[in-house]
Amino acid sequence: ERLRMKKMLELQRMLREREGRRKAEKTDPKSILSRYFRDRAWEVYEAAWGQFPTVMPQVERALVEAISSGRINQEIDGESLYHFLRGIGLPVRLKTTIRYKEHGELKTLEQKIREGL
Repeated sequence: ERLRMKKMLELQRMLREREGRRKAEKTDPKSILSRYFRDRAWEVYEAAWGQFPTVMPQVERALVEAISSGRINQEIDGESLYHFLRGIGLPVRLKTTIRYKEHGELKTLEQKIREGL
């Protein structure tokens, strides 16, 4: 009888721990966004946080709320996130480099100009 009671209490404790972890995961915005962000979306997201740290918490809440309510049900790639942010008035600047392939290796425009001199 005691063994059965002890085992039941242990199972209840494990069940509560699992539910607690699930709730914590559901409330963590990064974990919710990570299920929908694809490709370069995190790069755009981090650049936006660096450039607009006062506004991005509101944007993050809005995105998480839209995902949770089902209004957003598709994956979000970097381009669509970039256009969304521009649409709401946040012109995110991304680091851009021009590279091309020459003889099997990638070179930047800067390297090519140096070689030419």
